[in-house]
Amino acid sequence: MRAPTPVTKDGPRTNDEIRNLEVQLIDQEGTNLGVIKTQEAIRMAAEAGFDLVEISPNTNPPVCKFLDYGKFKYSAQKKAAEARKKQKVVEIKEIKLRPMIDDHDYGVKMKAMQRFFEEGDKVKITLR
Repeated sequence: MRAPTPVTKDGPRTNDEIRNLEVQLIDQEGTNLGVIKTQEAIRMAAEAGFDLVEISPNTNPPVCKFLDYGKFKYSAQKKAAEARKKQKVVEIKEIKLRPMIDDHDYGVKMKAMQRFFEEGDKVKITLR
């Protein structure tokens, strides 16, 4: 029988999930409090009414900050939603032409193609 796979949490580690002995601590105003033992930092965060959130886990010691984790997670979700809204999906528009096209029809197709390019789309031209 296999052991169950550990559940990995997305996002930064908080409070008792931080496994390092010491952390570089930043308080809620952004003041650097220096290197402090993790249990002491968790106690200080709880007294201040905040969570201890690991901001930069790859440094030695990791950088942690006093934050309200619920608000932090909510604002991160809002930023991600805004980024998705602003992201433009490039579409491929198709223009079909025939070899014996009239000059006016050709001009209309070229104007449509120019408009597609200005909107940031790609254009595929098909000869029938």
